[in-house]
Amino acid sequence: MQACNNPLGTKPALQSLYEVVNSVMKEGFRQSMAWLHTWSGLVVGWVLFFVFVTGTAGYFTYEITRWMQPERPLQGTAPQYDQGRLATMALDRLEQVAPHAEFWSITLPHQSLGTRQLEDFSISWETMPLEGHEHGTRGSEKLDPATGGLRTDVEPRETGGGNLLYRMHYALHYIDYPIAFRIVGVCTMLMLLAIITGVITHKKIFKDFFTFRPGKGQRSWLDAHNVISVMALPFFLMITYSGLMFFYTDYMPAGIAAIYGTDDKAGERFFKELFGEHSHEAVSRPKAPVTEMIARAESAWGQGEVRSVLVMHDGGEEPFVDISRVYRDKLRWFKGDVMRFHAHTGAPLPPEEDDNAAVRTTQTLFALHEGRFAEPWLRWLYFVAGLLGCGMIGTGLVLWTVKRRKHHGASGAGIGNRLVEALNIATIAGLPAGVAAYFWANRLLPVEIADRASWEANFLFLLWGETLLYAFFRDTRKAWVELLGLAAAAFALLPVVNALTTDRHLGITLPAGDWVLAGFDLTMLGLGAAFAYMAVKVNRIWLKKAAAVETGNRALLAGGVA
Repeated sequence: MQACNNPLGTKPALQSLYEVVNSVMKEGFRQSMAWLHTWSGLVVGWVLFFVFVTGTAGYFTYEITRWMQPERPLQGTAPQYDQGRLATMALDRLEQVAPHAEFWSITLPHQSLGTRQLEDFSISWETMPLEGHEHGTRGSEKLDPATGGLRTDVEPRETGGGNLLYRMHYALHYIDYPIAFRIVGVCTMLMLLAIITGVITHKKIFKDFFTFRPGKGQRSWLDAHNVISVMALPFFLMITYSGLMFFYTDYMPAGIAAIYGTDDKAGERFFKELFGEHSHEAVSRPKAPVTEMIARAESAWGQGEVRSVLVMHDGGEEPFVDISRVYRDKLRWFKGDVMRFHAHTGAPLPPEEDDNAAVRTTQTLFALHEGRFAEPWLRWLYFVAGLLGCGMIGTGLVLWTVKRRKHHGASGAGIGNRLVEALNIATIAGLPAGVAAYFWANRLLPVEIADRASWEANFLFLLWGETLLYAFFRDTRKAWVELLGLAAAAFALLPVVNALTTDRHLGITLPAGDWVLAGFDLTMLGLGAAFAYMAVKVNRIWLKKAAAVETGNRALLAGGVA
């Protein structure tokens, strides 16, 4: 009889599958997607919030690093140099330090796209590999544009800078890289699933974009979640899908394994076929004058448009010199304009062939994800979209607890709900406070302390962990207000700490026109104001609810007395 009712038989796994399918058919497709949307977002929401916070900071990696190294000089307008003279001095130096190298590279002083970073005058090289080795040893030096000798700048303090925050968003911290990549990959896949199921669930998605009803409890949180999600939906889809592409060989190794094998050299064979392979011969100083090559490039591109000079000799081909232009606002920003010349005759050569369609597509997705091609205004748009992503995840997490609090009362329904509440508070309010602690540590730790960059990161996670304990044992309402207030104070006081510990404060950077350093301090003040507003707003809501409860209790008491 049971077999007739259940065509899949009586095995537990098949029985469960049958029940799930049957439930979907009864509830309807959209209702089932709502369940999937809720749980796929909740189980990884706290990790995703961390990924979005640190990834959003990554759009200003250079600016954060500059602020965290106040020993660097103030940045003004890029000085103009005779690029041909600098290239000649750099070649003189390369002949001394790397006479038999696989390549010579010269970076000329210029202002980079987007960050407006002033790139230093420097050289780099890679020695020819020893017998039995595939790669040589790389080296680099920063040169003085005035003399061509080594620069003698003050060594800035050790710091993780913006690069450490950026690396955290895909490699986490305190975890082996391969494990971290896979954890982030699973969370990213679930986020993509949550976005798609969210679009399916909200059949009035465009109407929801214009609907927000404040002061309505659960309804207000749902409206806020919908508005934020729709506002930057294309960005969320792009950033999530492109994020999965970075480690596609780790997430989907079966394709490479089937064709190239599973040994240690399989991945290397795959990438050599994808990108091509060249053997190299030792380079020597070009016989043709590099100054004339640079002059031809500047006549075509304009004064100060030359970014770098590369000398290389591929096996079986003629030696060449590549003159590269400063990166412009191309999507694939690293594929800038290049003029190629014969190293010994100076004759123009055809440029290197472009990559195949698969490589171009992958690189385009990478460029969209990282936003390095973006001018400052577009990077700010990326930053705002990243903050909206934090808001989308945060409102979704809070909405889950608000729904359960409504059903089970203010005390919740046990240790599980209490833990989720604490995780929400610690992540949404405590993690930003931890990021601020990362910056505080940069200013307060002794400059000479060992493993200084690691200790900066330790401060972030120590404070974040302490906020979790505090939120778990503290009254939920008070914890929200107090930790939002902590984040507000931590950000707002950073410019004060900066002024007390360095001479790179707003009183110096604003008159000097150094908008990288001044912009950082001003952004911290803005974040402090935003968290202060949230703390005040949440406190008012709690006070209103407490007053309403008190009024109700008095009415009941008065009725009982009557």
